Amino acid sequence: MDDAQLLRYSRHILLPELGVDAQQRFATARALIIGIGGLGNPVAQFLAAAGVGTLTLVDADTVDLTNLQRQILFDTHVVGAAKVDAAAQRLAAINPEVRIVRVAARVGDDELAPLAAEADIVVDCSDNFATRHAVNRACVTARKPLVSGAAIRFDGQVAVFDARDPTQPCYNCLFGEGDDFEETRCATMGVFAPLVGIIGASQAAEALKLLASAGDSLSGRLLMLDALAMEWREVRVLKDPECAVCAPGTNR
Repeated sequence: MDDAQLLRYSRHILLPELGVDAQQRFATARALIIGIGGLGNPVAQFLAAAGVGTLTLVDADTVDLTNLQRQILFDTHVVGAAKVDAAAQRLAAINPEVRIVRVAARVGDDELAPLAAEADIVVDCSDNFATRHAVNRACVTARKPLVSGAAIRFDGQVAVFDARDPTQPCYNCLFGEGDDFEETRCATMGVFAPLVGIIGASQAAEALKLLASAGDSLSGRLLMLDALAMEWREVRVLKDPECAVCAPGTNR
């Protein structure tokens, strides 16, 4: 680590829970971010600023005028551009030391498997259950920690599912695929702009803690935020011994 890097990351290095060792881990780490929208924007920005060595950005969408209310990496000049391209340009300006890999495509099980296998941390910032379940399956198979977030209206949630520990639950233990959950989207229901920043920043914090092996992660816990009342609730998540994804002997 050279003098410029020591200066750039000095406020992390000053923290005894992180220090030079954690910063060097960040520099060699590979983070996979699924979805570069309201959640993915702050996640990518914080991880890039913190010096995470490689960020793989996955999103098939282009920047729309309606995104600018909450997607803080974008501005009016990039409306119509691919989100991964616009985000990569902005992140390179924030920290040119970070390597950005762009995947401008919709991904399913086949595409996610190698992406998750190459990552040290996976951050799910997608907006639909099908993608969340596909990301979860890939993480369980590759035994990679998953930081999951969601936000709609004034309600947000964040959780960690750490497949490295066979005693911990996966996303499917909490939200079983095929269960009757209402699918809601920002495009039809709206979303409070600062909410995605709060949840995305929380996801970034959990990702950095996991990479640094610092503190206690949210594994086994689900945090839910009511931003209208600014109240957090915590729910314990137990492993489902009959989970179709992570139960011992399950054929994924």
